[in-house]
Amino acid sequence: MTASPTPLNTEEVGSLASIIMVMQRKFMAMLMGELSRDRLSFPQFFLLGHLGSHGPTGMTSIAELMGHSTPAATGLVQRLEKLGYVKRTHEINDRRKVTVSVTAKGIRLVEGIRQEMIGNLSRVQERLSPQEQHAWLDIYKKIHDYCTACHS
Repeated sequence: MTASPTPLNTEEVGSLASIIMVMQRKFMAMLMGELSRDRLSFPQFFLLGHLGSHGPTGMTSIAELMGHSTPAATGLVQRLEKLGYVKRTHEINDRRKVTVSVTAKGIRLVEGIRQEMIGNLSRVQERLSPQEQHAWLDIYKKIHDYCTACHS
């Protein structure tokens, strides 16, 4: 009979934190390289991804999402609009209210970067057994659920 594993100790959790930090730096460096080809910043890409997932969004909500003032969010949206990644529309009843939506060009960009990420993750998966691959997915689903519950 094998003993059940014990929870990670503080040193092991610290090791996990270090591993995650290295992974984040590596994936962010790759992402930033891809974004620089399209002259995009990470906040711009983040907003494109949000608009692609959640649909048209008002400027006040964008400012809150990005942690910006409304004028700063407007500047961010204007740069994306100039590049052809988003479009702004004014509400018919109140022209002061602006809704922002992602364009087909913006969707193609986000999807292209997503496909690149899938390729990178597939190369990582090749180093894992099928059991480890499924365990990794299960763990990340739990982390996703935790993060979604904490930040909704």
